Amino acid sequence: MQTSLQEAKSNLFRAIAHPTRIRVLEQLTRGELTVQALQDALQLEQPIVSQHLAALRSKNVVTVRREGTQAFYSLRSPLVADLLRVARELLGHHLTESQSMLRELQRERRRV
Repeated sequence: MQTSLQEAKSNLFRAIAHPTRIRVLEQLTRGELTVQALQDALQLEQPIVSQHLAALRSKNVVTVRREGTQAFYSLRSPLVADLLRVARELLGHHLTESQSMLRELQRERRRV
């Protein structure tokens, strides 16, 4: 049986489960940025960046602060940066294991 907490977790992961959104979040771990700064850093067009920011904002992952005509985006919580760091560590661990298995297969191939 699915609980509302599990549903909320699922929605969070769904919100960040896009490569461009991950890239946006990684940029925002460095601090508040404008849409223009994100466009430049990611080398993406404004509509694409805005679309992904809107998706992240709708799930309360990022927040926006307006100053005149500028919109400044930031992570709603520093825990998002921690989540990205843990994901990198998990992937690094997985790749290390995969490399070990690849070396073992190569040694096995030489013996045959």
